[in-house]
Amino acid sequence: MKSFLLTLNVIFLIQPYNFSEGATSECTLTGNSLENLTSILTTCKEISIANLQVPANETLALHAQNDSIITFEGNITFGYNERTGFLMTIRGNNITIVGAPGHLLDGGGARWWDGLGGNGGKRKPNFIQLRLKNSLVKGLNVKNSPKHCFRINYSEHVILTDITYDNIDGDTQGGHNTDGFGISNSKNVTITNCIVFNQDDCFAIISGSGHVFTNNFCYGGHGISIGSVGGRDNNVVENIFIKNNTVVNSENGIRIKTNYNTTGIVTNVTYEDITIENITDYGFLIRGDYLNGGPTGEPTRGFELSHLTFRNIRGTVQSGGTNVYVLLSNGVASNWTVENIKIVGGLKKDVQCLGIPSDCNLSCKDHNGGTSQYLSLFLLSTLKFLIVLR
Repeated sequence: MKSFLLTLNVIFLIQPYNFSEGATSECTLTGNSLENLTSILTTCKEISIANLQVPANETLALHAQNDSIITFEGNITFGYNERTGFLMTIRGNNITIVGAPGHLLDGGGARWWDGLGGNGGKRKPNFIQLRLKNSLVKGLNVKNSPKHCFRINYSEHVILTDITYDNIDGDTQGGHNTDGFGISNSKNVTITNCIVFNQDDCFAIISGSGHVFTNNFCYGGHGISIGSVGGRDNNVVENIFIKNNTVVNSENGIRIKTNYNTTGIVTNVTYEDITIENITDYGFLIRGDYLNGGPTGEPTRGFELSHLTFRNIRGTVQSGGTNVYVLLSNGVASNWTVENIKIVGGLKKDVQCLGIPSDCNLSCKDHNGGTSQYLSLFLLSTLKFLIVLR
């Protein structure tokens, strides 16, 4: 709770930006060159990035002075070449980043998409890296990331709000690994009131503490995730609050994934008031055997998953999916609170879960198999109709 309150305090440290003021022409970067970027960043604190075409093989590196305001206006596009890294990076302390009405950050991801993401094929850049402290990112419209969209690294006390990430074209054009928000090595990052259409995790925490993810809408992709955790320099995720989110037409609803044969800690995590709809694979998933190429079926013993709370998780899974699945080594998990899990629709029976703490109210047998919600409603309606005829 202390970390949560510290995060909220950032709101009161940042003054709202009045679009009518704007940046002067000397502080506006526009056209098809980054030639003036360095001088603008060193002399201006109110900066406009307007109708800019970033050349291929260059990164829009907005490493601003403290207390700067950066406004995106019009269409911001990026030239194409196969490479890794980022199309854009933003760094600084007490930075306000806002989108003016009608703007668009267009990554042109279809030029890179080949169905493989980061697993092969073309080399693909991520879209936006944030390394910020005491900062606000508000009202951005982002479209068609080549790979991951927001990578938030080494950041503290940052709020991202009212962001739309539209990668829905990737559903039919080969988008893959197009994660929405990924956080690592950071503290007290809040993401709220955002909309994500993509083909991988809507939200994923690799490491860090004090993060909040509330009032967001996730469509497509792989759901709301902790992980994958393990095998990196920092393998601790703690004090996480995830509440009032909706996940629709995704592979997973909520999940925690720890990497096979690694060590780490996931503790003090809350998933609360989550609605899922039309999930294809798993509504509720916790697994300790994760590998990028596919799960091993053998959960690692090197993790602690403790003080986890799952409350009011509700919704539907397709008939071929699994409502609830847990695969952990015995003794890894402890002190779980599970209340009001109502996930229906998956018809898989005899789902064998492993490693659930004995004192928590979670049973794979009770939550899986049986008659689907849709079939139940059909049978009930038919019965009522027959009674009326009689």
